[in-house]
Formats: sequence, structure tokens, C-alpha cells
Amino acid sequence: MRGAVLHGPGDVRVEERRDPEIVAPTDAIIRLTAACVCGSDLWPYRGLEENGDPAPMGHEYVGVVEEVGPEVTTVRPGQFVVGSFWASDNTCEICRAGYQSGCVNRVLMASIGTQAQFARIPLADGTLVATPGMPEPELIPSLLAASDVLGTGWFGAVAAAAGPGKTVVVVGDGAVGLCGVLAARHFGAERIIAMSRHESRQELARRFGATDIVTERGDEGVARIMELTNGLGAHSVIEAVGTQSSMTQAMRSTRPGGHIGFVGYAHDVALPGDELFFSLVHLHGGPAPVREYLPELIDLIWRRVIDPGQVFDLTLPLEQAAEGYRAMDERRAVKVLLTP
Repeated sequence: MRGAVLHGPGDVRVEERRDPEIVAPTDAIIRLTAACVCGSDLWPYRGLEENGDPAPMGHEYVGVVEEVGPEVTTVRPGQFVVGSFWASDNTCEICRAGYQSGCVNRVLMASIGTQAQFARIPLADGTLVATPGMPEPELIPSLLAASDVLGTGWFGAVAAAAGPGKTVVVVGDGAVGLCGVLAARHFGAERIIAMSRHESRQELARRFGATDIVTERGDEGVARIMELTNGLGAHSVIEAVGTQSSMTQAMRSTRPGGHIGFVGYAHDVALPGDELFFSLVHLHGGPAPVREYLPELIDLIWRRVIDPGQVFDLTLPLEQAAEGYRAMDERRAVKVLLTP
């Protein structure tokens, strides 16, 4: 099969990869209908994270089941499925508590690579969720978003306790942050402030439900949030970047007693204990348990209640994956959809 492989910083190649096979009786093989490039893929692409080059790329996926192992019971060949970027058994105590990304048997799908024509899905019963039928083409981008960025933004809004009467600040205008805006609106937030300097992303944030846009960053951004919240800070803040500056901005934008949902893939982030202590904020986040939300997200997408697929603003064939990486690295695209 053909698949994207990272050979070093800035060097993505689509080349022949070995066809996947059933390894464990709980595996499934799917034929990818769509895959995509994630913001977190840019860390190794930029040389900021070791990825064991050459390495297969991709962890977001939707497709049709081709084959299942003898112990798989919840999906069958021919079904269209959506899966999480973490494979999980969905039966361990951690999974049953709603934290499938912490499953004791978890497998990171990035280690398998789903920017390809086919993929092996470990723990298929606990990982894959079948759609009610074969989706219409216009639903596929939204279903693909559910595999990671929508589920991650959703978790960010849950962790930030977004809801009616709340003011929600979203730090980060990438696909995850934009989906956090969408989730906050779905949860009934009264005011949603998107922090963004990019006009096209501001426009999408407003379509997803943002009521205000703040272009300032750092201390100026915090000051603007305080101005908009009568000096109190936001009830809920979704941190969707993963840098020191974004986390500091998130913490200082949250009112005492408020909640921060941090879902940006953190790199070299350190929180000073004294500032955290006196901030009186609730802090919760990490890798999103997307599988916990997939049934609900698929239902909302299927019924056309939400349309998160709008985060994809560039579609390319798999063979042009390298251009997709360049477009996202240069911020010419919010998120790139790949068609195998």
C-alpha cells in the first residue's frame, strides 16, 4: 500500500509500505476513506520532537472495515467506522471511568500510521464505532474530525466546565481550538471569546459560535480578557496550543474558581507552583479520551446538528501529503484532509 513516512525534519514522502495484517485476534483492518494532517504532526515535522525516523505518519482516520480478527464482535466487514487516535479496550477500569486515552492496554495510532490506504486497528471492539450506515460524502470530513480534533476540543470544553451562563475563552485558533468553540456553543456557553490573529480562522470561529475575538497575546491578551470580564477573568478557558506562553495566558485569563481544560499537546510547559496555588483555578486536561464521546459526536454529525468538517480548508490526494504538511507548517491551511 501507499503511505506517508517521515524521513526527517521537513521530509515527508509517500511510498510503498507493507500491507497491514491481522496480528492479534482483536484487530481489524480498515480501508481508509479519508485521513488528515494534525497540528501535532508538525512537532516531529519541524524537528522539535523525536519520532524515530523513518516513521509512518498519521493518527486520524475513517474508513470501511475490510477484515476482522476472530474475537472482534462489534464491527464487521463493510461497515463505515470512526476510531480514536488512541486504541483502547474500552473495558478496563480506566476506560469505564471515561478515560480511554489512559487505557491500561492503549495503543497510540501514530505508531501505526493512518495517512495511508489501509490501517490495522488494534482493540477494534473498544476503538471503532460504526456509523448508522454508509455516510453521504459531505459528512465524511466531519466524521474524520471526530477522530481527534472534534473529540479533543469537546474534551477541552468538558474539562473547562463550559456551560450555560459561562464565559469561555479559547486560547488557540487551530482545528482543536475551533472545535472547542463549537463544543462550548453546543454546551450553551453565554459568551465565547476566541483568541485569534488570523482573519479566516476568526470567521470560522464566529460561524462555530464565538461571540468575541481577541487578537492580543501574552500580557496584552490577558488584559483584554480582564477588560471583557469586568476584571474577573473567564469562568472557563480551553488551552489548545501546548506552549508555555499559551498555558500562562490561559491560567492568567481564568477567574478564581474557574476551570482550565488544557488539551494542547504540551511541550516544555512548566507552571510555577506559587502562581498556580494562588490562582484558585481547576486544572484538568491531557490527551483526549475521544472514544468516550464518539457515539454522541457521530450522532450529532449524522443528524447534521454540528458541522466540524469546516475546519478542513484544503483537500489533497494522499500522494501530495508533503504539500499538506507544508501548507499547515506555513499556516496556509488550518487542517488538511487527505484522500487515499
